[in-house]
Amino acid sequence: MGKKGLLLINLGSPKTPEIKDVRKYLDEFLMDERVIDIPYWKRFLLIKGIILNTRPKKSAKAYKKIWTKDGSPLIVFSEKFKEKVVQKIEIPVALGMRYGSMSIKRAIQELNSQGVDHILLIPLYPHYAMSSTETVVVKVEEVIKNDFSNMHLDVLPAFYNDVDYIQAMVKNIKNHLNEFDYDHILFSYHGLPERHIIKSDPTNSHCKIDGTCCNKLSVAHKTCYRHQCFETTKLIAKELGLKEGMYSNSFQSRMLKDPWLKPYTDFELVKLPKQGVKNLAVITPAFVADCLETLEEIAMEGGKEFLNAGGVEFKHIPCMNDSKEWVDALSKWVKNWEKIGLKN
Repeated sequence: MGKKGLLLINLGSPKTPEIKDVRKYLDEFLMDERVIDIPYWKRFLLIKGIILNTRPKKSAKAYKKIWTKDGSPLIVFSEKFKEKVVQKIEIPVALGMRYGSMSIKRAIQELNSQGVDHILLIPLYPHYAMSSTETVVVKVEEVIKNDFSNMHLDVLPAFYNDVDYIQAMVKNIKNHLNEFDYDHILFSYHGLPERHIIKSDPTNSHCKIDGTCCNKLSVAHKTCYRHQCFETTKLIAKELGLKEGMYSNSFQSRMLKDPWLKPYTDFELVKLPKQGVKNLAVITPAFVADCLETLEEIAMEGGKEFLNAGGVEFKHIPCMNDSKEWVDALSKWVKNWEKIGLKN
């Protein structure tokens, strides 16, 4: 095999928080058939006819609340992370985004120009989902087929239960909870429509979303986002020594009126104070870099919801971003490339 290179891919971000750029970004993102998986004509009418006429203004306002002098937090943290990884490994590294201006094609071209013809792709999502991991892999394969046919591709599997990921998460949590006397930790994962879980079940029969299937051993767990989220929580809770009742799961960022994974984070933030929780910490393990969903939806709006419902103290635990432990974990995976059973 020829020269190796690492390709890191995250979600992406609007170029600026202005309405026109947010609209362009949302158009590309929401028109992805693996994000809103309805027939094209329905998706076209929904996105072009309704959502893009209403949501960009609201989203732009939210992006402006978190935008930094250096740009989008997701992009800034991802670039810092990439630069630190470059210092730890000996092969070329490129960073791309599934949506937006930092295109996957540009990232692959960057590796190609350095003589790379064997890529390790790491989608920066700990848990598998058709709207995150799958759409990244499909897009990378499409670009390689059309423009870089000499490239060989390996893909790192979902790392939701990898010991190095869990330890990096635990270290990050401990660092930020050092002086916070919490009485509950809420693990808030990005939500998905329930039908995505069913569609991702290769057995066509295991996933029931009934509270039992996630605990029954099955090949379906390899592509079951719900199961993987719950497993991440269990592993982190065990490492932190959390007893039952001291933590719970929820799912945020739901859209439209379809049934999404429950319980919903915004509902839980209102309910927990009524159950006696006064000091709440919220962690978002589905994200490795802070972004709109963690900074605005949880740290800002989520905090207000909890406090307005009777909570006393609220703590948002930042993502791992460019922490040393996270950099070390991913760098270790790259160095062990040949040993981790990658998809060819």
